[in-house]
This record gives sequence, C-alpha cells and structure tokens, in this order.
Amino acid sequence: MKNEVILEVRNLKTYFNTGYGVVKAVDGVSFDLHKEESLGLVGESGSGKTVTNLSILRLIPSPPGKIVDGEAIFRGKNVLSLSEEEIRSIRGSKISMIFQDPMTSLNPVLKISTQIMETIQLHQKLSKKQSRERAIEMLKMVGIPDPIRRIDDYPHQFSGGMRQRVMIAMALSCNPDILIADEPTSALDVTIQAQIMEIIKNLLLQMHISVIIITHDLGVVAGMCDNICVMYAGRIVEKAAVDDLFNDPQHPYTRGLIDSVPRFDRPDMNRLHSIQGQPPSLIDMPAGCPFQPRCEQAMPVCRQKYPDTFHFGHERAVCCWLCQKDK
Repeated sequence: MKNEVILEVRNLKTYFNTGYGVVKAVDGVSFDLHKEESLGLVGESGSGKTVTNLSILRLIPSPPGKIVDGEAIFRGKNVLSLSEEEIRSIRGSKISMIFQDPMTSLNPVLKISTQIMETIQLHQKLSKKQSRERAIEMLKMVGIPDPIRRIDDYPHQFSGGMRQRVMIAMALSCNPDILIADEPTSALDVTIQAQIMEIIKNLLLQMHISVIIITHDLGVVAGMCDNICVMYAGRIVEKAAVDDLFNDPQHPYTRGLIDSVPRFDRPDMNRLHSIQGQPPSLIDMPAGCPFQPRCEQAMPVCRQKYPDTFHFGHERAVCCWLCQKDK
C-alpha cells in the first residue's frame, strides 16, 4: 500500500557539545516517509540534512553529539530507543545509507567482494558462495561491466563513478525498506551524475523501496523526488510536493534556492539570484526567524518570534509569517 507511512520522525533534536557552546544541529525536525516514496531533503551546507539521517540510524558520534529528544518510528518501533543489538539488525538491512564520499566509505585494503559479502552474510545469513553470487548480481544490476572479474578488485582500481555504483550495490544488497542517499552525486562530473541518479531511480522502482535523498542540488530532487523538505538552520521551513514547490514556493528561502539555479524556461535571465549573507551560527541563533537577517521580506514579527507552521493545500506546510499575512 503506497500511502502507508513507513517512517515517522517527530520533533527530532540532535545537539553537539563543543568548547564554544551547544550546536543545535537538528532542532525539532518532523516528517513522514511513505512506502515507495522519494523524499528530498534540501538546503545549504550546515542546515542539518545529514545529521538528521545519521540520527535516524543512530550514527551520531557520542561525545560530542547527542540525540536529546524526538522519535523515529519505523515499522511501529522507535529506533532511537532500541538497544545497540536491535539497531544493528536494522541498520544496513532494513534501512541502508549511501554515504557522500565512496572512497572514504570503502575500506581501501579490502577487496570489493569482501565488503559487499560481509553485509549480505551478516544480515541475510547466506553461505559464502550464495553471498558471492548475490554480490555479483548486485554489481551487474548497477551497471558494472564484467562483475565476475571486477568483484575481486580493490576500491582504488575503480573510478569515482564506479565506486559510487559499488556503494549503491552494497546498500541495496539486503533489499532494505528505506534507502538514504547522502549527496550521492556531489563528487562526480555531470554525465556520471545523471547515470548514477538514473540507476538509483530504476532500482527503487524495481525493488519498491522508499528513499530519502539528501542534496543541495535542486535539479536532483526535481527529477527524482515526490515530495521535498527544505531545511534551514536545523529545522524544516517548507514541505511540499515537488511540483507545488517549484511552481509556487512559499518560503523566501525556498524561492532564493530555486532562483539561484539556471533554468531553461527563463532564457532572459542575465544573472543568477544569490541569497545575501551567511547561514546563522547554530550556537548563537538570532531571535525570531533564523532566516530574517538574510530575508528581503522580513517584518518586525520575524525578529521577535519563531514563525508558526502554517498548513495548507495537500500535505503542505510552511514556517513563515508571510503565510499568515497571505491568509
């Protein structure tokens, strides 16, 4: 059932204690992920996208990080309160993650076969022979030529795009329910980016998997995602279906992100828009809306109080006082 909610994140807060103060990297994030849905988390670097998903998988280094509040309900269980043994049985098996840099995610001294087979043997309890056959099958599915020979190569013998394909194969080898892809194309050239995203898209449709894509590239989410959450300063400031977000962005930050991307339907644009200023310090947040120092439409109330969440349309939500003004 496609409308089934497979993951519910509620009021997630993850803080880091530093010598300068407490960094509120994620500060009250809530969203739902439905079965077979593609959900995009977008925003500038430091907005909390990756920390949100590392928190769901309980991969936050402690110290200095700590999940101080919230729930992440997966299949009726709050993964944030599970024991270490229970979360290990879910991580990599039911919820998998493709990390941003495949070269640092793969062990340089182990063969590709060893690294993929280890995951399969651990979670699916297959024999060594069966695990190898499954690993070769996955390499073939992600488009690696001559997988029977290449499976015994080391990571340095693969190009960047091929290493990312290996990471996809590893993440999907146990047929997870959810795939989290953290900037899966950030270190690749444009042609390879398109190939990688096409591979992910086809495999998700084929395997009926839900996916969370973390990116700052709005072009990626436009072609991949059903719904989008826009993050700023550790919070979600706008949620919408992908068409609604691009056709009618409500939050000034969302409009700034969209206007900063080259568009074929606007050939008369001479210069790209840029959002003035810098994201706020997560240690010393400004009063009111954290985006107001950079917002050209800021009102007095924006400097005094964090905006309420305004709901309208089909599953659409925006944290901005301008939406109250429009009502």
